[in-house]
Amino acid sequence: MKSNSRIVKLLRQAKVFFFATADAAQPNVRPFNTVVEYEGKVYFYTNNHKNAYKQMVKNPKIELCAVIGDDRWIRVNGEVEFDKRPEAKLAVLSANPELKKIYNENDKIFEVFYLKNMHAKISSTYSEAEIIC
Repeated sequence: MKSNSRIVKLLRQAKVFFFATADAAQPNVRPFNTVVEYEGKVYFYTNNHKNAYKQMVKNPKIELCAVIGDDRWIRVNGEVEFDKRPEAKLAVLSANPELKKIYNENDKIFEVFYLKNMHAKISSTYSEAEIIC
């Protein structure tokens, strides 16, 4: 399985993952629950009125973490790259129909992004870490 597909699968299985951004020197962590593979990249979404969006614009480096088993977790880090194309927004909306109740591919607040320069690894309390990418 391609590494990005595997990352998406693991994050979906976790259902909720925690996304860390920085506000100056202060880390900020919040739950996310939507992840999509589109054009071979790992995509997420946010609303451009939220602090998370503003922090990612200022400092695009993020890290996320999710528990994926009794003693395993996945950590992913990279740099946020916003994708303004309606096609990318539609891909995220199509994979998550509940979002269509509040967003559409042409609205002005719905933002989708992927991670470039991404690194991911699975860690465990009892075994060596596995580098995914």
